Amino acid sequence: MKEILAFVRMNKTNVTKRSLLNAGAAGFIAMKVEGRGKLVTDRESLAGLKNDLMAKGQFDDTDNIQDVETLVEGFLDDSRLFARRMFQIVCEDDEVGKIVKAIIDVNKTSYKMGDGKIFVLPLENAVRVRTGETGSAAL
Repeated sequence: MKEILAFVRMNKTNVTKRSLLNAGAAGFIAMKVEGRGKLVTDRESLAGLKNDLMAKGQFDDTDNIQDVETLVEGFLDDSRLFARRMFQIVCEDDEVGKIVKAIIDVNKTSYKMGDGKIFVLPLENAVRVRTGETGSAAL
């Protein structure tokens, strides 16, 4: 048995959920988490993302553009944590490839950063509380 931990963008929650169901995942847990990955040092990428985010904003006369720029920069540099969705999936060893592929297929973007991470961990045992079944039968 394996445990898969997948960290994805918040806006990819529903498509990831559907993809896991279509891939045959027996069940999973989804939690809102915060964290950050490796620091992006490519200033050109950061500048482009900042411009894109600022262009998508809808501002009026009461908005302080400098405050908004500071907030956007905080999301792009190392000073803020990012909201993410963590999916926790337990499956048989032979299902790992199919489930990981399903997660990647719906979460990969053309951005150069922030698409997420997937960790596959060994799982020693599982126990169904209601019946006492163990191992694969507990899934």
